[in-house]
Amino acid sequence: MGHPRYKRVLLKLSGEAIAGEKGFGINPLVVKEMVKEIKAIYELGVEIGIVIGGGNIWRGQIGEQMGMDRSQADYMGMLATIMNSLAVQDALENIGVPTRVQTSIAMHQIAEPYVRRRAMRHLEKARVVIFAGGTGNPYFSTDTASALRAAEIEADVILMAKNNVDGVYSADPRTDKTAVKFDKLTYLDVLEKNLGVMDLTASTMSRDNQIPLLVFNLNEPGNIKRAVLGENIGTIITDQEVF
Repeated sequence: MGHPRYKRVLLKLSGEAIAGEKGFGINPLVVKEMVKEIKAIYELGVEIGIVIGGGNIWRGQIGEQMGMDRSQADYMGMLATIMNSLAVQDALENIGVPTRVQTSIAMHQIAEPYVRRRAMRHLEKARVVIFAGGTGNPYFSTDTASALRAAEIEADVILMAKNNVDGVYSADPRTDKTAVKFDKLTYLDVLEKNLGVMDLTASTMSRDNQIPLLVFNLNEPGNIKRAVLGENIGTIITDQEVF
């Protein structure tokens, strides 16, 4: 079966990943396949935290086009992440994986409020914890929420699952055929080369807390498990001092 390299992981999923080829909404078939991949690493004994974006339901540029206040638009985005989190929770529990959703915005009727100690306890009891609502503050992305929660739960790695992109490239490989894939990078490389893997706040937070980031293709079956087992996939990004 293989021995996992990481004991505790923070899995970052985009909202678009849940939408599948449609690009919007929640695709039930995609979610069902995704949770099977998550169950595979759960069965290895890995402790799993998840952060999900909300771009399949709400995007900031829509708010801009409406002339909406940035904070208001960001709060709508947080609500979108909560909807996605509940969908993934239900799909995981339908295949026998115990979960908890914790929200950064209080919604007692549908989820627990985020409490770090409680989240740690859930992980220790082999429950998958889904962190919803971003950081709970406007002007911060779900990338930043991922870096923050990963630091708080003392995750060994952030697994950033991308749609149809198998790592970090020098340019967008879908539009630039000369783009070069990187196997290894430091966070300083990411910042200096402006590679856009995560936003500046998230990259800096991950670097300062020395949390490795593995970027890989979600759409390749079995890749989440391969990532956890430490196979050579995607692009690994680490702090320069521990590279």
